[in-house]
Amino acid sequence: MLRLFGRKRAITRIGLAPPVAQPGRAGLAIVLIVRNEERHIAEWARFHAAAGVRRFIVYDNGCTDGTLAELQAAVPGMAVVIPWDQKLMAGSAEIHNQVLAYAHATRNFGGVFRWMSYLDVDEFLVPKRAASLPEALAHLQGCRNISLPWHMFGRNGHGEPPEGGVVANYTRRNPDPMSAAKGLRNFKMIVDPCHVTAIRVHTIWTDGSDATCNDRGEVFGAAGREAPGFYSADHIQLNHYYTRSDAELRAKIARGPNLTTPDADHLRRVMRKVAHIEAGEIEDRCAPEFLARLRR
Repeated sequence: MLRLFGRKRAITRIGLAPPVAQPGRAGLAIVLIVRNEERHIAEWARFHAAAGVRRFIVYDNGCTDGTLAELQAAVPGMAVVIPWDQKLMAGSAEIHNQVLAYAHATRNFGGVFRWMSYLDVDEFLVPKRAASLPEALAHLQGCRNISLPWHMFGRNGHGEPPEGGVVANYTRRNPDPMSAAKGLRNFKMIVDPCHVTAIRVHTIWTDGSDATCNDRGEVFGAAGREAPGFYSADHIQLNHYYTRSDAELRAKIARGPNLTTPDADHLRRVMRKVAHIEAGEIEDRCAPEFLARLRR
């Protein structure tokens, strides 16, 4: 089987015909593929529901714990769950299961929503000034593709999962979201699903173009968003709680990545990223401050 730098050849980009916009489409949907996140999924879902998310489209990648029950209890009636425990091949190439879920969600659910985003349970979209994500997106109606850079949070000294959840306990992050250190700079997107023509995990094409906006509405190509001048988190900040506690980090490594990867290679890449995240951390309380604003 063909290998490239120790990894099996894989299909990581999927093209699609965009869904037809339905009358009255509105709101923001979040697409999630998940496996065994019982401890954290309720906090994640409640946070985003409080931030104005209309629907959660959740792909069950083989959960064997109480993840789905916790989700449904946290946001009753807001989550659609699709079984998605699979490893599919096209010839000798593995089809990236996460990308396949994103494409399926876009095509089959996207027509009723104005906005769609694609997150993991360790990623939080935080309104910086507005009371909700739809309000924070209001000035971006002319944008079909918005790229938000990761803000990478480390272990904060926690050996074991602390009481009180992620947002309250993890408030230190790497200072530079546009860092050139390997593994730190990446993006998730908020898009108009009715214009999506191709998807990868960290890049989406709309109307056949990789053009994307920052959260100020400035337009760049996919290559241009890698430059420091693209950076903005004026309106929405994407917090990536990459490690959580040390014990959870070790469990994450043991679970493995979304694509088949040699164990030693996966361990090396993860620990290199953690070292970069925790070098020169700064305090960042934007997520707990958002929740505090809602309580006022």
